[in-house]
Amino acid sequence: MDRSEFIRGLLAVAGASAALPLPRAAAEPAPVPPCDDLLKQAASERDFINTWLADLIEATEQQLSHEARVKLIEHCGRKCFLRHSFKRDLATQGAGSVDKLLAAYQVSFEAWREGDILHIRYGKVSKGCYCPAARHRPPQPGDLHCECTRSTHQAVCETALGRPLRVDILETVRRGGQTCHFAVHVGA
Repeated sequence: MDRSEFIRGLLAVAGASAALPLPRAAAEPAPVPPCDDLLKQAASERDFINTWLADLIEATEQQLSHEARVKLIEHCGRKCFLRHSFKRDLATQGAGSVDKLLAAYQVSFEAWREGDILHIRYGKVSKGCYCPAARHRPPQPGDLHCECTRSTHQAVCETALGRPLRVDILETVRRGGQTCHFAVHVGA
């Protein structure tokens, strides 16, 4: 190949490459992927909901008696039981006997029986509150949200055993404890 053929070849390649789109200038930002937009929207909605819940709880604390607030949050706990199949499954698997209920709970919780008390505990130490409706709000002494969880366990146990039961809160993370621990009075 002589020199003139080489130069014609280079010019042909250069001409062809001129038809290709030029890369974006470094100063021009790349378009935001849709996933980022969705994440920003979800974070904004989460923040809105958390603020709204905090306002609602503040209003109930200012305007309702403690007993009325507990009744409201207990309703949420019973609805949570009805809404989530894994909670209803606990009741179904434990139907008719405290021993079956204990075995059902032991799949996902620390659970044991001491006489007439069925203990349900979220490990010796919990990493935090598991409820998405509460975990982004700061905990406080006597935290009302723990009544929701207590009511959920009460709904599970009452449904399984077919009778009213008392459930006590022994300790919760939101109330300053190391874990969440409930005592269900199952009787003889």
